[in-house]
Amino acid sequence: MQLTLYRDENGFAALRREWNTLLARTRFDTLFLTWEWQSTWWTHLGSGDLWLLAWRDDGGDLIGIAPLYLETAQGGEQRLTLVGCLEVSDYLDMIVAAGREPEVYAAFLDWLSSNEAPPWDVLDLCNLPSSSQIHRLLPDLAREHGYTATTLEEDICPIIDLPDSWEAYLAFLSKKQRHEVRRKLRRAQEAGDVNWTIVDRTHDLTAEMDDFIELHRLSQTDKDQFMEPPMQAFFHAAARAMLDAGWLQLSFLEVNGEKAATMLCFDYSGSILVYNSGYDPQRYRAISPGIVLLAYCIRYAIELGRAKFDFLQGDEVYKTRFGAHETKVYRTLITRQEA
Repeated sequence: MQLTLYRDENGFAALRREWNTLLARTRFDTLFLTWEWQSTWWTHLGSGDLWLLAWRDDGGDLIGIAPLYLETAQGGEQRLTLVGCLEVSDYLDMIVAAGREPEVYAAFLDWLSSNEAPPWDVLDLCNLPSSSQIHRLLPDLAREHGYTATTLEEDICPIIDLPDSWEAYLAFLSKKQRHEVRRKLRRAQEAGDVNWTIVDRTHDLTAEMDDFIELHRLSQTDKDQFMEPPMQAFFHAAARAMLDAGWLQLSFLEVNGEKAATMLCFDYSGSILVYNSGYDPQRYRAISPGIVLLAYCIRYAIELGRAKFDFLQGDEVYKTRFGAHETKVYRTLITRQEA
């Protein structure tokens, strides 16, 4: 097995042709590990030193990628972290062909112990999905190298397993929730001319994303604080990359010609990923535009034949009310010595 190290963004260019092909061979093919997402995140939100590790088998086939960056944390701690590990990537992992994890993990730990690796104190592997082999296999392997290893339950991602029809989905909900969904849809229709639109290549994406960001910032104080200029630039760039790849599902609920609510979703690998949302709480609160738009998006996902409607990270109550079940997200920390 051969390891190639890339120390700057040219590594993304070098691996572009093979990156997503390898991702499709992993146990958990997620949009947040695609070349498009990872390279966009690094361009707009990355900091510190980039370390892209790529392993090939004896036949030259790419079997593993570890996208990492090194930063100096508070107190001088040298921290290696997965690219994307900053509140905007809900699932992360090393990208390893299914069945090749043990050998790639072993090679990774050998590299961490070698002179080729930078000086590091903590390896922080965040946002690991339940199917990731890292939190299952890497801690024991790390302890064999003399490191301390800890795995934590970091968050949950509620997911709806979608049935074949909207009526079957409604029947799955509790009687109270089914009544609420129907009542809110009816109330919205009674409020005026209600339209639901999805942005496509005929739209001005920059203008549509500006409208999304405005509604996002209006909806909650913490969202307004989150959406600072660097984050806005990332959202614009990510939306463009996702649209170009065919994965963007940006929708708006319009009431009497005015945008009342928005949902930024991704349509990827048989699932709809609910990434972020917003609405105008002052003018349209009475018709619950966010809930109405969510119902439209679930119905559309069923019409598209998608298998899952993934709310991504967060334990908000409305997600379970809409029929989602919880899946766990983990964090594995490897340290050189006891804290």
